[in-house]
Amino acid sequence: SDVHIIMLTARSREVDVVRGLELGADDYLTKPFSPVELLARTRAVLRRVQVGPLGTEARPFISKDLSVDFDTREVAVHGESVKLTPTEYKMLCYLIRNPRQVLTNQAILNEVWGEDYRDSSGLVKAHIQRLRKKLKDNLQDPKLIITERGRGYRFAGAD
Repeated sequence: SDVHIIMLTARSREVDVVRGLELGADDYLTKPFSPVELLARTRAVLRRVQVGPLGTEARPFISKDLSVDFDTREVAVHGESVKLTPTEYKMLCYLIRNPRQVLTNQAILNEVWGEDYRDSSGLVKAHIQRLRKKLKDNLQDPKLIITERGRGYRFAGAD
């Protein structure tokens, strides 16, 4: 579905946040929260919907078994189409456009969700895990999106 979901809940444990995001939520907000914060998060989700990620490219990205056509927003692994959420797609594009660079959680948050998001590393982690699953990147020994412990993530799929 292309419906965007912000979960509003009293469950604040990390496992609950990760589960909510893994189930498809674009954001997760725990009670109590202010109407101003809810409005800011809603606007951030809407910005991601209305603005394509980082513009368009002249040619698709092709590396090993992964291909991304930036004009049509089509992603394929081993020649099979992969359906990504707008947030997952934007994160993948950001990683692809910065190959071999370690991108911090905060840099990813700023680029994908906006500067309103701080200290939400669980949000990045959950989306990276979902992205890895969809890209068939081995979760135990990933080859495309590498975790740099204590630093962030690096896209190695261009190697």
